[in-house]
Amino acid sequence: MNKHSVQETNSLYWDTKGNDFLGAIVLPLYGSFVSDEKYQLFGDVSGKKMLEIGCGNGQSLQYHGDRKASELWGIDLSEKQIEKAKQHLTACGLSADLICSPMEEECGIPVDYFDFVYSIYAIGWTTDLEGTFCRIASYLKKDGVFIFSWSHPIHKCVVEEENRFVLNKSYFDESWYLVSPDSCQGELILSDRKLSTYINALAKAGFVIEQMIEETDNELIQLHDDNHNFVKRAKMFPVTFVIKARKL
Repeated sequence: MNKHSVQETNSLYWDTKGNDFLGAIVLPLYGSFVSDEKYQLFGDVSGKKMLEIGCGNGQSLQYHGDRKASELWGIDLSEKQIEKAKQHLTACGLSADLICSPMEEECGIPVDYFDFVYSIYAIGWTTDLEGTFCRIASYLKKDGVFIFSWSHPIHKCVVEEENRFVLNKSYFDESWYLVSPDSCQGELILSDRKLSTYINALAKAGFVIEQMIEETDNELIQLHDDNHNFVKRAKMFPVTFVIKARKL
């Protein structure tokens, strides 16, 4: 796996097709059927300095700006997403420091500065999980909080066949693979990491886990059609996981 090739492939996709085919998961949602309105992982952010990893179109930054965070910062791999975030936040009367860069690399973000670093369905794009977590730890003040969500790895191992869910790949397989989400043109490169890989990387970076969520919120799921494939999946196994960790 060549990390620069992965970054170029994925940034090109987000520059050209990302929002059209992948959509955007933004706060208060951490992912499908998991919401901050229920779990309140951030609590009161008024006066807090916030950094988003993979800020996308800026809507999650707006969520915190509307709740009186004192500073908003964001980093994203895609120039197009950074442009969208700037436009969106300006229209909302908010300002933010936005940086276009891979999350794995040095890009001028201040260290020992932030109260919260968070990532909503973006951390899994990194080509260097341990290095990224170490960088995130360096950005946080002592006792600062890191919150992130991503697709649950078991979700990526299961397919539906003849009205039954069956395993179609090994949970332990973390190799990188090519996928075309729109089934016609445009490609992404992804890796499905085990939960233990995330947890061990957090520990190595000096974090202690305070909370992990992998439940499906029944109140949210009741708002959707029971026969929808994604709803059926979410009733059987987790499709999203969320971790809240604190820098020691």
